Amino acid sequence: MSGHDSKYFSTTKKGEIPELKEELNSQYKDKRKDAVKKVIAAMTVGKDVSSLFTDVVNCMQTENLELKKLVYLYLINYAKSQPDLAILAVNTFVKDSQDPNPLIRALAVRTMGCIRVDKITEYLCDPLQKCLKDDDPYVRKTAAICVAKLFDINAELVEDRGFLEALKDLISDNNPMVVANAVAALAEIQENSTSPIFEINSTTLTKLLTALNECTEWGQVFILDALSRYKASDPREAENIVERVTPRLQHANCAVVLSAVKMILQQMELITSTDVIRNLCKKMAPPLVTLLSAEPEIQYVALRNINLIVQKRPTILAHEIKVFFCKYNDPIYVKMEKLEIMIKLASDRNIDQVLLEFKEYATEVDVDFVRKAVRAIGRCAIKLERAAERCISVLLELIKIKVNYVVQEAIIVIKDIFRRYPNTYESIIATLCESLDTLDEPEAKASMIWIIGEYAERIDNADELLESFLENFPEEPAQVQLQLLTATVKLFLKKPTEGPQQMIQVVLNNATVETDNPDLRDRAYIYWRLLSTDPEAAKDVVLAEKPVITDDSNQLEPSLLDELLTNISTLSSVYHKPPEAFVTRLKTTVQKTEDEDYVEGSETGYSETSGNPVDGAASPPATVGYVPKQVAAPAPVPDLLGDLMGSDNAAIVPVDDPTAPSGRPLPVVLPASKGQGLQISAQLTRQDGQVFYSMLLENNSQSVLDGFMIQFNKNSFGLAAVGPLQVPPLQPGASARTMLPMALSQNMSAGPTSSILQVAVKNNQQPVWYFEDKIVLHALFSEDGRMERGTFLETWRSLPDSNEVQKEFPGITITSVESTLDMLAASNMFFIAKRKNGNQDVLYLSAKVPRGIPFLIELTAMVGHPGLKCAVKTPTPEIAPLFFEAVEILFKA
Repeated sequence: MSGHDSKYFSTTKKGEIPELKEELNSQYKDKRKDAVKKVIAAMTVGKDVSSLFTDVVNCMQTENLELKKLVYLYLINYAKSQPDLAILAVNTFVKDSQDPNPLIRALAVRTMGCIRVDKITEYLCDPLQKCLKDDDPYVRKTAAICVAKLFDINAELVEDRGFLEALKDLISDNNPMVVANAVAALAEIQENSTSPIFEINSTTLTKLLTALNECTEWGQVFILDALSRYKASDPREAENIVERVTPRLQHANCAVVLSAVKMILQQMELITSTDVIRNLCKKMAPPLVTLLSAEPEIQYVALRNINLIVQKRPTILAHEIKVFFCKYNDPIYVKMEKLEIMIKLASDRNIDQVLLEFKEYATEVDVDFVRKAVRAIGRCAIKLERAAERCISVLLELIKIKVNYVVQEAIIVIKDIFRRYPNTYESIIATLCESLDTLDEPEAKASMIWIIGEYAERIDNADELLESFLENFPEEPAQVQLQLLTATVKLFLKKPTEGPQQMIQVVLNNATVETDNPDLRDRAYIYWRLLSTDPEAAKDVVLAEKPVITDDSNQLEPSLLDELLTNISTLSSVYHKPPEAFVTRLKTTVQKTEDEDYVEGSETGYSETSGNPVDGAASPPATVGYVPKQVAAPAPVPDLLGDLMGSDNAAIVPVDDPTAPSGRPLPVVLPASKGQGLQISAQLTRQDGQVFYSMLLENNSQSVLDGFMIQFNKNSFGLAAVGPLQVPPLQPGASARTMLPMALSQNMSAGPTSSILQVAVKNNQQPVWYFEDKIVLHALFSEDGRMERGTFLETWRSLPDSNEVQKEFPGITITSVESTLDMLAASNMFFIAKRKNGNQDVLYLSAKVPRGIPFLIELTAMVGHPGLKCAVKTPTPEIAPLFFEAVEILFKA
């Protein structure tokens, strides 16, 4: 569509489908073309126009290339939902694949490859074989990609019909773009296959290197990525390959540059000549530096890749540290990455420049950046022994500024410096002690306490300093409590006088009797027994020499680094994780039979949930977060709780899928202080069309808890458990998550609608615990809540104005309409339409709760500005407050 076609998106007429149907069957070509454009526009904004399938397919018989493209686009979108009707288009596809116009031939094959319907795949083979040998290179390069798509749909068919051999023949093609597409297709197929398919030999290598100079930039990326997997037979061959690839470093496209760097780095592993390696390092520096003059997003990707490169080959950018100095207008994510690389490139030769930069950064306004800069100074001190004194001088200057978070971060890194250089810089302890009163962060407190305990014999008033921390011992975080315990024991062992003796008694008592933290309690008991049985042994343990530390906190394992370097210029190099850590790719070589069912979304051979098999017939679809177990169904559990709260849901249906999903933190409904050490966090949630009660049970008591049961009181939505609460015996300090399936309209209460859900939980060791939870309405929104626009308007008009309730949320800001709609759709609130009201966006959505009660929603907001106005119209306006609570939860999640 051209820029003038935006008018097709603005229509809001009623009865649109019948009118479009009439226009699609018009005898006038222009009218038919306009009608197809309107259909595509409606499809693009999410309207269901599948009912026009037959009428649109009839428009395929045309010489107009633009119209044909539009019809093909429609077919790709709806062929899966209308496979029987899609067969009607096959004859036209086959005919178009023999059209004199190469653009139409390529378009036909490309579209057939995109339509993921088995019945059409059968008809694709013959046209595809012809197009792979077509006279026109544009058709051949399109057909090459189509083979990869066909392999994705039916791997067995591709192998049987000889498409892989035809694809390999295209590597010898005289057109570089055909070669590039053949390489891309073979690489894609290789990733999806368990058997070796694409192996580069010396003959293929020459052809690829020749094509590299002539194809487009993305073609060069495909070829370079393929070449990076080739292992040269000897150093001489590796040098020749690198020599042919080196000119790509001067390319304007960042992807080509990074792919060339990746390929050169791989071949450098085989090159033995130090002169050649030195020259290659010099040649790679300028293009990498050039990447840092691009947009911030590209800079970030380049910096993440450079971070890996300098860990492997620091000499490449050893003399270019100045290009990593932060600019005032760099985004924070770019600054953070530059800091990391500066630390890695810091050396005795450039440390003075680097420290000046870091000192400057420590006076910036961004707190996170300042903290990182201060920590960077400490890491440089740990890395470079000769520069440690200069680094400490800079840290002391920063402490004198008296900016609280700078002081605290400086104390944290000085503690690490003491660990790296024991008995060297202790003269600065007095300066650190001056800032004792300003410490309020757990890590800074813990660091200062460690310093006092470690050097208690050199600090005259060490007992007084520790005593100031002990006053709030029970309220301190666990990290601080553990350090206080150890520091007090060190003080007692170094100065066994009356003051420390009294302190140790208080601390040990607090840490064993007054605490619920098992780590703290166990450590205190160990110290207590050591001190009471053998003080000398206690000295040997507590005051033992500690190993010095090194700055390896951000150095990757060599094997992981090598793997990431083979994935430079991909997401893997940005995440610094191997691909399998964030992408689950299930290799497939055998095609399923026609009788087998497909699990939706797994036809491509990919599965977003790592545990789910591709073959849908082998295993029933499991709820996300569940681990299916093949176990016999347990016998129904009797209702031992009885009708604790007047509820009548005595029938318990057994569940054979007790599992523990993970997710975002759940709200605490029964705190440990009220549950004698049992803490319960819970919330209603919805997954795969089923309502669950997601629970986390934590045992902070001293005994094992087992035999858990649950009961729900009558409530406004009739929520009741459909199975027993399946929780394993909880050991002290252990926790368990579970998802309890819920039924609706089983346990209804009389009276006005309420969001309160009253729950009772029992176990064999404790009394029955009663608590209240809130019913979150969005967990009850059903998947069938989507309305057609016409139905929405009719329902809105049919409801009286008194049924409309409004509320404003001044604290909510919509940053993006698209992301907001995606977030709401995930909770079954479906987009209907959008309009502009001045500079505000008005969104209309629909949702449905149990018993078929619809919610017609109007959201009004100005993107990027605080303030959201929400209006809801429903036959039961008394539920509106619950709806507004749900809106607030969703937008603040």
